[in-house]
Amino acid sequence: MAGALSAAMLMGTGAQAATAAEQPEIQAQNVIILIPDGMGMDGTTLARWYNGGKPLAMDEMASGLVRTYSADAAIADSAPAGTAFATGYKSHTGYVGVLPDKNTMPGLAPIASGDEKKPVANVLEAARLAGKSTGIIATSEIMHATPAAFSAHYPDRGNYDALSKQQVYAGIDVVLGGGAKYFTPAGRKDGENLQNVIRDRGYALVNDTASLKAADSDKLWGMFADAAMSYDMDRDPVKQPSLAEMTEKAIDVLDRNEDGFFLMVEGSKVDWAAHANDPIGIISDVNAFDKAVGEALEFAKEDGNTMVLAVTDHANGGISIGDRATTGTYDKEPLSTFTAPLLKAKLTGEGVEAKLASPRTNSNIKQVVGQYYGITDLTNKEIETIRRAEAGRLNSVIGPMISERAHIGWTSGGHTGGDVALYSYAPEGRKLHGVLENTDIARAMESALGLDLAAVSKRLFVPAADAFKAKGAQWKLDESNKANPVLVVTKGSDTLRLPVFKSVADLNGKSVQLEGNVVSNGVQVFVPQDAVDLLP
Repeated sequence: MAGALSAAMLMGTGAQAATAAEQPEIQAQNVIILIPDGMGMDGTTLARWYNGGKPLAMDEMASGLVRTYSADAAIADSAPAGTAFATGYKSHTGYVGVLPDKNTMPGLAPIASGDEKKPVANVLEAARLAGKSTGIIATSEIMHATPAAFSAHYPDRGNYDALSKQQVYAGIDVVLGGGAKYFTPAGRKDGENLQNVIRDRGYALVNDTASLKAADSDKLWGMFADAAMSYDMDRDPVKQPSLAEMTEKAIDVLDRNEDGFFLMVEGSKVDWAAHANDPIGIISDVNAFDKAVGEALEFAKEDGNTMVLAVTDHANGGISIGDRATTGTYDKEPLSTFTAPLLKAKLTGEGVEAKLASPRTNSNIKQVVGQYYGITDLTNKEIETIRRAEAGRLNSVIGPMISERAHIGWTSGGHTGGDVALYSYAPEGRKLHGVLENTDIARAMESALGLDLAAVSKRLFVPAADAFKAKGAQWKLDESNKANPVLVVTKGSDTLRLPVFKSVADLNGKSVQLEGNVVSNGVQVFVPQDAVDLLP
């Protein structure tokens, strides 16, 4: 079975056979995957030193490395990286839950003609159809690239309307994160009030920590910020729960299902801090993420039938403990050289921004940055840079300032292409190991849960034109409301209306719930097989 698992992984990726080590047979009723977006290994090390050298919860799970490249680039965007974890297929920058236009990286099999941008099933969808409960958690907007990759399909990660609508109609049991404004008419181009739809579909809709903890529904949707949630260090614990609290609650709800569950948890803003070269933001949210890992690991050890994976989709920023200024003294520098300036910070740069007066003055900047970030020697140039910083960008201004003082180096303001650490735990002490492809993560979860992603793709994403033509039906895409297109299919006296990005059909005026969403990739429309079966 171990060899079969390795072979199944390789068949799904089209990768070179030398890449994946033979993996142990793992069977689990539940799978929890936790993704600290953009977390490089030096960031993890820095958080550990910041904590006084204490082990992180994920340390005992360290087991291998994961390659992060996408279908046609050495450095991955979060959309194809998340898609690889979720579906077992590499994809193109910006593409969520769909195949790329082409595979050009070494060792990848070509994309079959006609399969470009075709949606492919994710582990969450397969788990749901297998009778398991499902959940997604993120500290970003919930329709951001990584959570969207586990819950939606579209070749543009920026199309929040398409992605969020699919999430609402996807039948997910627990959804927790940010992005509340994108579910209201004011925040959408299609004008829909998805918060009302969420309530109508039986969810308890909560918006603060107390209501999350008090909720007793089997279907739970939490919206804790209009856009992204705060960095953990900046978080108001009354208004926003921690990632660990959201994870604990999700597990509690999902574990009520005797058939098991699948849960994806993203610590989204590790990545954002790395983009900003902000070490405090990284430390803040690596620690918050690690506490969520602790919750998952504690449950898994008690449960005895749960697989836990923690792995980032890519590294970011090229963070290093040590910079060019320490080139000649790096092996003589005490630990305090790197940690002392960081330990003075009480907020991230984003948190400090909320404390500054408007308009910003030199005296106010000195007072606030000194009080909350521990920097008392700002230069005139630094003060002016802070004063002129755009709203929402202060962490990318103050982050480099404290990095210089703490001798934290950076090579980039963007993603990097190196391998990342894999942390795994499974029943009987089994772990994934060796150097794996990011697509192998999906295949490992698929195997552990006894799922068949290929079969689910065929079941959920039938090319509508071909299927209805074979039925002898006529069809057209009604775009009279361009923001809310509807596939209209007629055959004899039957009229079937299929709103795009929803899982509800209208057959001769009667509403029918479908197994999955109707999906458009901008070129074709795909429908679940049960939508095709509605017509004789």
